[in-house]
Amino acid sequence: MESTFAAVASNIKARRTIKPSTMNGNKIPNGHVASVLELADWAPNHGNTEPWRFIVFEDPAKYCATHADIYKSTTTEETFNSTTYTNLTNQGNNSSHVVIAYQKRGDLPKIPQFEEVIATACAVQNLLLGATALNIGAFWSTGGAVLKPAYAEHFGLGAEDAVLGVLFLGYTDVQPEGKRKIPVEEKIVWNK
Repeated sequence: MESTFAAVASNIKARRTIKPSTMNGNKIPNGHVASVLELADWAPNHGNTEPWRFIVFEDPAKYCATHADIYKSTTTEETFNSTTYTNLTNQGNNSSHVVIAYQKRGDLPKIPQFEEVIATACAVQNLLLGATALNIGAFWSTGGAVLKPAYAEHFGLGAEDAVLGVLFLGYTDVQPEGKRKIPVEEKIVWNK
């Protein structure tokens, strides 16, 4: 039992945010991506609604071009930034896969939507931990046009669905060190 806990704890503590620019461009086998998505499917959820959904792009360039175009179409001439557009177009150049994570509202209105969002976030965390176990780097992004209504509309999401972000997956040669700024003891109140 302790060895299982140690393995799980080690994997959780090893999870890092890996920026797409530090990925090395090597392709992840689709089977590995499918495996981490299967782990995502085991997230806890209220009422067995299983609200998590994923859209997978095997070609990051196709996703990035679409994202950049959504950004361009949703900004005014005054607020459009050509550098942002270029960055969005090239953001996944070194990634292997891009995964859009979103919450699909279930048909149980008694389940509050925030619980559906939380369950989907748990699914994303399962995915990230699975990626870590397979030495896959991951970056969870909500930048650019990701949280704009036009983005959700482009991908056919319903009015009560919610995009939780975009996951860039790829192999990396960098292993950043983990750190926490606030000691865990300051985040916990024990009641006796």
